[in-house]
Amino acid sequence: MRRLPVYLLLDTSGSMSGEPIEAVKNGMQVLVSALRQDPYALETAYLSVITFDNTARQVVPLTELSDFQIPDLKATTTTSLGAALQLLAETTDHEVKKSTADQKGDWRPVVFIMTDGEPTDDWRKGLAEFKKRKFGIVVACAAGAGANTSVLQEITESVVQLDTADSKTIQAFFKWVSASVSSSSRSVESAGKELIGLQELPPPPAEVNVVI
Repeated sequence: MRRLPVYLLLDTSGSMSGEPIEAVKNGMQVLVSALRQDPYALETAYLSVITFDNTARQVVPLTELSDFQIPDLKATTTTSLGAALQLLAETTDHEVKKSTADQKGDWRPVVFIMTDGEPTDDWRKGLAEFKKRKFGIVVACAAGAGANTSVLQEITESVVQLDTADSKTIQAFFKWVSASVSSSSRSVESAGKELIGLQELPPPPAEVNVVI
């Protein structure tokens, strides 16, 4: 079976403390609950969570939906986005199955990045490692006015922005992520085709603005 790896890179810096981090946890619950109702996603989608604050860590390895447990996230310190990109690159090297002469490997990983601020580490170093790997669609979300969309646009051309990082808006983002993963799962399962552009995903809700 060819898996569709889905990686969530989540900012857990100090500025996410309080309502935003609680909204992210609730959003992940909504995401997983919705995907478990989707037979295509249940069949193909595997989830992983990488968080970043003063360092980056993989808090959930690539896991099938039925076994996925929501991690207990805490917001603290700085924003090591570069470390998260580097960890993502290294993690996919050993978690994502490569194609061989006899067997097709996993689909290219789908990545969603959420941050509410500026990176505080050498993010270009992590970006260089990230760019050496092949990913499917990569969506970066600037949560609130404090996020630097210019940095995110160097990571991917698919950048969206939330006007605020309140509970309602973050929930709307995660519902859209859920719909996007469902669409990607359906496309690879029924048509054998990966979705690679933001325009191929479901239209984002009013709370999620596409950055051009």
